[in-house]
Amino acid sequence: MNFMIVRRAAVYLSLSIATFISIFPFYWMVVGATNESRDIVTGKSTIGTNLVANFQNLLAQVDLAQVFWNSAVVAIAATVLTLAVSSLAGYGFEIFRSRVRERIFQILLLLLSIPFAALMVPLFVMISRAHLSNTFTAVILPTVASIFIIFYFRQATKAFPGELRDAARVDGLKEWQIFLYVYLPSMRSTYAAATIIVFMTSWNNYLWPLIVLQTEDKKTITLVISSLTSAYTPDFGVILLSTVLATLPTLIIFFVLQRQFVQGMLGSVK
Repeated sequence: MNFMIVRRAAVYLSLSIATFISIFPFYWMVVGATNESRDIVTGKSTIGTNLVANFQNLLAQVDLAQVFWNSAVVAIAATVLTLAVSSLAGYGFEIFRSRVRERIFQILLLLLSIPFAALMVPLFVMISRAHLSNTFTAVILPTVASIFIIFYFRQATKAFPGELRDAARVDGLKEWQIFLYVYLPSMRSTYAAATIIVFMTSWNNYLWPLIVLQTEDKKTITLVISSLTSAYTPDFGVILLSTVLATLPTLIIFFVLQRQFVQGMLGSVK
């Protein structure tokens, strides 16, 4: 009995420590957004009264509406296109059988081991020759065919009931109709989980936009935050406030799709 109590206490203690480690950076970010830069440097961990001043300073330095619009265009377009292309590819890899299917899929998985740093130069040359530099298209296109999302949808498709597909074929539905009217509604939780993953990745993307977006009117929120930190005397209150604002869209998406995200990651199919 004593052993069970000690074990449960150890579990709750471990969970409490893990929760604190996970939440404290976000708490520090929110609190820092309300304090002056000097208070943040000295380690003040209580809510201050400088939120309005920090927000005014941020507006004086950044066209916040334009920056959020740029990030939203990139993230939403990349999410929609990635889900459309990658889900079709994942569905096709699992449903349609051929002799070379597995070899092609293995090659795709092998490409995951190539770091993005090795692809930057040839990718930039391709974008430049296509005259797409400094455009949102240049940021979105390389992310559309995501190998990880293709793999994710193929694994999820393994749980798709074959009886539904057979019944749809008996009813006279074509393959594209089966995908739209049978497969897609059945895989809502999978799409929700993929939406969170792709949107967060696109919204927080930094390195590739830094390379291809060259003018201020095209900058996304991650690039703006980076430019704020590179000042000679950075205003940490403004930086943390901009970070809080940049985090809000991803938090909203996650909380709206939280239940479907958990179901999708568990591979459930309704």
